[in-house]
Amino acid sequence: MVRRPRRETPVGSSEALRLVEVTKTYGDAENAVTALDGVNLSLPAGSFTAVMGPSGSGKSTLLQCAAGLDRPDHGRVVVDGEEMTGGSEAALTKFRRQRIGFVFQQYNLLPTLTVAQNTVLPLKLAGRRVDRARTEEILAGVGLADRMEHHPDKLSGGQRQRVAIARALVTEPSVVFADEPTGALDTRSARDVLRLLQGSVRLHGRTVVMVTHDPMAASYADSVVFLADGRLAGQLNAPTVDAVAERLAHLGDSVNDEMQAGV
Repeated sequence: MVRRPRRETPVGSSEALRLVEVTKTYGDAENAVTALDGVNLSLPAGSFTAVMGPSGSGKSTLLQCAAGLDRPDHGRVVVDGEEMTGGSEAALTKFRRQRIGFVFQQYNLLPTLTVAQNTVLPLKLAGRRVDRARTEEILAGVGLADRMEHHPDKLSGGQRQRVAIARALVTEPSVVFADEPTGALDTRSARDVLRLLQGSVRLHGRTVVMVTHDPMAASYADSVVFLADGRLAGQLNAPTVDAVAERLAHLGDSVNDEMQAGV
């Protein structure tokens, strides 16, 4: 029997994402690595949150579990009031297509499709009607009104990432997950992409959750959530580049101290 995702809060809830005691372990018993260790997290709708931590802290695993790309071993994930954990793979795929947008570091554009075709691909996969005027509006919003018929190989890295953002926004998702979206970009292009993500929150009320290693990128967010050894290790509101860098340095020192102590 397929379990229907449980509605936790009414549609339009002020809470966009909730993780409850989420645990994820990789490997066998002797070689098991706990990527997430009982993580509890609640993010409000209309917020821009950066997720940061040392290498191996679990930040990418958190993003994958929160976005429904991977299933936690234990715990619950609730997006826009709907519980994602426990349903069938088909139900999870449908949920992702309806409620979640993705922006990846390497763009993930199909080279044989134009900018416009790449943008509306999630709508086609979900069997939804494509609104040409809406597509043009979104692409104009990311500065690509004059590139709609171009293919990805004719675009710069920053332009490709703008297409990826347009593709993430075209379904009007509840939450947009971005995994190192500026990692492959130069500084100017990175700032342009971050302003677009920031604008999607402030102007259109989207919720953005971004994994990044870059304090500059994190400074565009409303708050930063820090992870260390698969556990939450603090939060920083109204982040600045210097404040984020300092907090990361302390996180790294903490992890190194624990390793040297044999913890």
